[in-house]
Amino acid sequence: MVLTDRVNISLIHALYSFLIYHVEKLVQVDVEYANGIKFSLSAEFLRVYSPAADGKIRSIGSEKVISGRRHVGIMSAEPVGNYGVRIVFDDLHKTGIYSWDYFFNLGSNKFTLMRNYIKTLKKHGLSRDPSKRKSSKDL
Repeated sequence: MVLTDRVNISLIHALYSFLIYHVEKLVQVDVEYANGIKFSLSAEFLRVYSPAADGKIRSIGSEKVISGRRHVGIMSAEPVGNYGVRIVFDDLHKTGIYSWDYFFNLGSNKFTLMRNYIKTLKKHGLSRDPSKRKSSKDL
């Protein structure tokens, strides 16, 4: 499913009964569970915490760091059975399947996880912004 400005996917989930998933301007996912709990998760946050093993992660020591994803967008989202949603990002990462439980964990711990991510980037001299490529003028 290719996204336009807004997409709604409503699915039944055994634990939470109902999930509304939509994307605003391709940079945010809002998840609402049947019990009224709601989370807004940025595309950058979801990309950085992709559950996929091959998420273009840079290993620094024992830490795994993804940098330069501040402006990443979402190209598409598709349901994966009753399990969750596969999100395709505009950096072409597409192997992460976000389960309902994983969405809930990310939403519940969003501020702590984002703070830790920013601290890790700073610790290694990395940035949330994409690296600037040198133009032919700079060479």
